[in-house]
Amino acid sequence: MLLLYICSSKIHHFCDLCNKAFEGGKIDDHPNHHGDSLEFPGIFIQRDFISPEEELEICQQIYQSPFVESQSGRRKQDYGPKVNFKRKKIKAGGFTGLPNFSKMLYKRMKSVDILKDFEPVEQCNLEYVPERGSSIDPHFDDFWVWGERLVTLNLGSDTVLCMTLSENSDVSVHVPLFNRSLIVVYGPARHIWMHGIHRENITRKRLAITFRELSAEFQPGGNKETEGQNLLDIALTFEGISIGSLKL
Repeated sequence: MLLLYICSSKIHHFCDLCNKAFEGGKIDDHPNHHGDSLEFPGIFIQRDFISPEEELEICQQIYQSPFVESQSGRRKQDYGPKVNFKRKKIKAGGFTGLPNFSKMLYKRMKSVDILKDFEPVEQCNLEYVPERGSSIDPHFDDFWVWGERLVTLNLGSDTVLCMTLSENSDVSVHVPLFNRSLIVVYGPARHIWMHGIHRENITRKRLAITFRELSAEFQPGGNKETEGQNLLDIALTFEGISIGSLKL
């Protein structure tokens, strides 16, 4: 059963089967929801995107590469271009592509309607464990370089994505992250609501594999189309080595 952490005074629980958020109750109440509901566009969840056997194989592949320490008790592996968000500059740097095991995930994502034209240029593997109090504060992913859809494969355990309108908002929406599920955040959920993970909702090791696409500026017809295509060509070689490995 998914955890329920009170991160604000009014909590709505998103039901991926109804595509609505319901005040009070539990995430797994479907179809017997109670309380007021609100429309919450911009969340797509596909349960059991991979099998337990595939999950085990992917996790084994991930742990063959080193992690580097990140913020708030997390560890990470990065496969992507070097980005200076403040100066709005991006370059390949030591980027060698997405990892080989992600080729299967990329092909499978193409079978999902909302991802038929999704072309990932960056992958970040984040490890959360309760012993380190792992969490991530409410935030927006960058809008200048990263595109409309944020795609995450959740591995290891269930948890909850807490969506808030601001850091001090008294309204939040809890979105279930089922083990082995794929979640796509887009539209209002991407541009209006911040997302975060609370340490109270990490009770077992969790791996989050997040894929990002480039923004319209780097897409065909954009001002930096050529630069974007060059980065995408590198990404889709699937010969990537993580940043941690490059530093060894």
